[in-house]
Amino acid sequence: MDLVCEERPSDSPLVETIWRSQSEYGGSFISMAESQYSLVVTRYRRRTFITLRGPASKAAVAYSPADTEFFGIQFKPGVFMPDLPASMLVERHDLSLPEASGDSFWLNGSVWQYPNSENADTFVDWLVRRNLLVHDPVVETVLKGRPADTSIRTVRRRFLRATGLTHGSIFQIDRARYATALLKQGTSILDTVYEAGYFDQPHLTRSLKRYIGLTPAQIVNAGARQPLSFLYKKNPVWLGYNNAKEHSLDLE
Repeated sequence: MDLVCEERPSDSPLVETIWRSQSEYGGSFISMAESQYSLVVTRYRRRTFITLRGPASKAAVAYSPADTEFFGIQFKPGVFMPDLPASMLVERHDLSLPEASGDSFWLNGSVWQYPNSENADTFVDWLVRRNLLVHDPVVETVLKGRPADTSIRTVRRRFLRATGLTHGSIFQIDRARYATALLKQGTSILDTVYEAGYFDQPHLTRSLKRYIGLTPAQIVNAGARQPLSFLYKKNPVWLGYNNAKEHSLDLE
């Protein structure tokens, strides 16, 4: 069975979703490519850890221990900590912040209480007020296919710092995750090709093998493969792209 989580919306305009999950049995799973910056609190064997996770441009096998609780804040594209930008955490170079006590951790020279699902919005507000969490509007501008009021070189530099990925990589990752959601909902492979905007079935297969770690047929046959990581219930960023602008804006 694929990994599942409980999600809730956030009051913060910087947050995509707030989620929590529990691993009862543990074991390996396929960690899909991910385009966004996130913060995860893990409780395992009476210890608590807080980890910053960056984007990943391809799927990989990961492991989850048994009897572990997880809580996460998934940020919107372009949201990051300026002292710990996404470019530092990309490709699963996750960073666990140092513990201060059993219920607190160190961040930017101060002690912070571990957040939870109930106070996550307040925690994010505190980070913003202390300028520890920021949003680069250039990312939203680019993802919506609008021209940025600065040079291409500056846009590329700011986009990579804020997201850790190129514009094209985010497009491909989010499209692959959207196609995976369609397949898991029962959409046929051929209809998924059309709905997700792929050229043909081989194009879809190549994309899913890289970004999801499975072929379309393997995704459909859930009982004969390793579980997949969380497939968050978010609106795929790529659906909002202006394809003409996406192809003309060279951020690769």
